[in-house]
Amino acid sequence: MSLTPVPVALKALIDSVPAPTPSETLPLAHCVGRVLAADLQALRTQPPFAHSAMDGYAVRADDIAPANELRVIGESAAGRSFSGMVRSNEAVRIFTGAPMPEGADTILIQENADGVGSSTIRVRESAERGKFVRQAGLDFSEGEVLLLAGSRLDSASLGLAAAMGHPTLAVRRKPLVAILATGDELVQPGEPVGPDQIVASNSFALAALVEQAGGTALDLGIARDDHADLADKIGQARKTDADVLITLGGASVGEHDLVQAALIGQGMALGFWKIAMRPGKPMMMGRLGRMVALGLPGNPVSSIVCGHLFVVPLLRALLGVPEPERDLSEPAIVGRDLPANDERRDYMRSELILTPEGWLATPFTKQDSSMLASLARADALLIRESFAAPANKGDNCRIIRLR
Repeated sequence: MSLTPVPVALKALIDSVPAPTPSETLPLAHCVGRVLAADLQALRTQPPFAHSAMDGYAVRADDIAPANELRVIGESAAGRSFSGMVRSNEAVRIFTGAPMPEGADTILIQENADGVGSSTIRVRESAERGKFVRQAGLDFSEGEVLLLAGSRLDSASLGLAAAMGHPTLAVRRKPLVAILATGDELVQPGEPVGPDQIVASNSFALAALVEQAGGTALDLGIARDDHADLADKIGQARKTDADVLITLGGASVGEHDLVQAALIGQGMALGFWKIAMRPGKPMMMGRLGRMVALGLPGNPVSSIVCGHLFVVPLLRALLGVPEPERDLSEPAIVGRDLPANDERRDYMRSELILTPEGWLATPFTKQDSSMLASLARADALLIRESFAAPANKGDNCRIIRLR
């Protein structure tokens, strides 16, 4: 079987998503990190009235020539406006955020006014018409679309949604991602480790990646290298109505690699298997009813790299984020000489240093896919295209930042 190029595999994965997850309506306070399901229009105009941007006096611009004296006829404060009219040579004491009185068009800041008696001020310095006045609708107007469907809600967008007058928001349901580690050799952290066993780590890394990308991770534990146990665990994933099933390990061609057969036995339609990438070659994808099934390699680095390159875009597609497969790489400079590459696109764990010329990406010397410590230290993945010629230190390259 020929190897599937990464872009082809990624497109097939995204195309396998028929529609985003359904929407649900949540209180505004519960929407941080969620993805909008529909465009959001302003329910009000902001600000709803002209108001002062400074403490001072609401005046008419025609009256504030230097040394001119104005009679103070009242006060306007936030939440407590002045109801009268400002006429020639009159002023209203005003505070930041307070509505502009009728007849006034300018703010004379208090630093530019001197008190003369109890109800008179003398202009020290004039101001142009409209100075320090925030007009109605300066920020936005009722009916204006300010947040688009597919936007991930952060502190600024949630503040904007509140200012727009929305107490609740329609957001995409978090995709449910069932994660199943496989292999007789695995034990959970904290359990006794036999002479032929290792601690399962991939499921924790992938669960964190899923949660960070906006999904909900469901850990199904460890399935043994046994057809019956695998079938039972896959059945559990289907019963939860998960959007995605991620299996870890067992996707290769060895006698104990049973995952693909187990999934096909449950009815999975295989989409692709074996990717032209390093690490991560044994990855497979298929559909099991409405559930997307992703079989990731068992080596820790391979599974996490596949998570960044495939799981995160898949969740973006399920959340309705525009262009979920868009290229997130950025330019950098190679930090050391690199040999020519073979048919597999390489994603090399690298450290980054910011230089005057840009990011300097230096791949670690050892890139074995079992070495999780180096991935934890890595700042980025340096991309080496299939059949790339040798690269010299200082050459241009592309990287995907990990943090």
